[in-house]
Amino acid sequence: MMVLSVKPLFIILVVSLSLVLGIVLLLPPSPFSQTVLSSNSTVGKLDIWSVRRVVEWRPCKWWLQGRLSALPLENNGYIRVDCYGGLNQMRRDLCDGVGIARLLNATLVLPKFEVAAYWNESRQYPFITIWFHLSGFADVFDVEYFIQQMNGFIKVVKELPPEIASKEPFRVDCSKRKVQFDYIESVLPSLLEHHYISITPAMSQRRDRYPLYAKASLCQACYSALRLTRSLENKASELLKAIPKPFLSLHLRFEPDMVAYSQCEYSGLSPSSVKAIEAARGDRKPWTGELAHVWRKRGKCPLTPNETAFILQSLSIPTDTNIYLAAGDGLMEIEGLTSVYTNVVTKSSLLSDEDFTSMHGNTKAALDYYVSINSDSYVATYFGNMDKMVAAMRAFKGLYKTLFLSRRAFAEFTSQGFSGKDMMQGLWKAHLDDYVMGRGSALPDCFCEFKL
Repeated sequence: MMVLSVKPLFIILVVSLSLVLGIVLLLPPSPFSQTVLSSNSTVGKLDIWSVRRVVEWRPCKWWLQGRLSALPLENNGYIRVDCYGGLNQMRRDLCDGVGIARLLNATLVLPKFEVAAYWNESRQYPFITIWFHLSGFADVFDVEYFIQQMNGFIKVVKELPPEIASKEPFRVDCSKRKVQFDYIESVLPSLLEHHYISITPAMSQRRDRYPLYAKASLCQACYSALRLTRSLENKASELLKAIPKPFLSLHLRFEPDMVAYSQCEYSGLSPSSVKAIEAARGDRKPWTGELAHVWRKRGKCPLTPNETAFILQSLSIPTDTNIYLAAGDGLMEIEGLTSVYTNVVTKSSLLSDEDFTSMHGNTKAALDYYVSINSDSYVATYFGNMDKMVAAMRAFKGLYKTLFLSRRAFAEFTSQGFSGKDMMQGLWKAHLDDYVMGRGSALPDCFCEFKL
């Protein structure tokens, strides 16, 4: 009969466990485990910007290294990019137009910004050969600088040859053109036939399928070639200097037309806000019942200023933070923000009445853009054209304190009955994941992921 001693087995077990524990303690911590730990321990102590990021987006080397191929000696004609909407939508159209023009081996005429329908001003736009017309592009951006910066990427001209200058460009419908072969098969024949065409790029372009030389031209136009006119940049610089430092730029969207377009219902709004929303609705009636619930949970409803203030507090952003409000006219329910965050300034409060009233919509938007790309931190309640452009330019400049507030997370936690500290904890974790992973920071077509 064999007899086993318990004491040696116990000693072996203790030694083994000690070795395992020692190895675990000596291993370097995972950045993800650090993040989870910080999310539990820093709420109410450190703000969201204090968390170590895992990923950043930086300009791709293939773009920054310069011209990828020499421009052909002969081109296929001239393209004018016609841009419509707000300033940043027109900027997006211009960037895409430059890429398309290079793809089709066209000369770019200075673009034409069509501002009449959006800002109550006269507006029109050109494409393939980009040129600036009337009060559009040249009112906001430095023409000579644009031409200089695009040298080697694409040819840009101010004036057309005499045999073409007297003609209007042939308009080509690009509303359904999104990939490289769409333009080569459908747009190039018109360019070769008419020699001078105008286009407006469709939304949701598949830029990832462009050859690198076309993508490089697009990236150069978007992030290196567009500089404000000297007079407008001076005014923007004065505005930036007047803002108390350090400061957060907040792009808050809660205007009547924005809310009406969302088809969302809100309770507790002031009678004046309700009236303004109803006036803007037209035929777009709000969703009701279960559809309204589903719509809101999908993140389709704009955050109110009060909800925005609550999320900022959830991210441990101090209530005495200096905030520049980058917003258009007609913002509703602003007291919901300013009653919590008391150091809020706007361009109208910092500029003279004469300066402010003399500006049109595009120049006001240009000021907000300039301030936002130079702010210490940037937070947006929406993910529109301005937010995408600002986030990308901040990444280009190496400024990474950028965050988009999650309407979906707020709606999800609200629908689950979260409130108070539980709600704040949930919002902290949701936004922490986005910030740590650099989600939404820049256009992937021009920027590459860089793991820290």
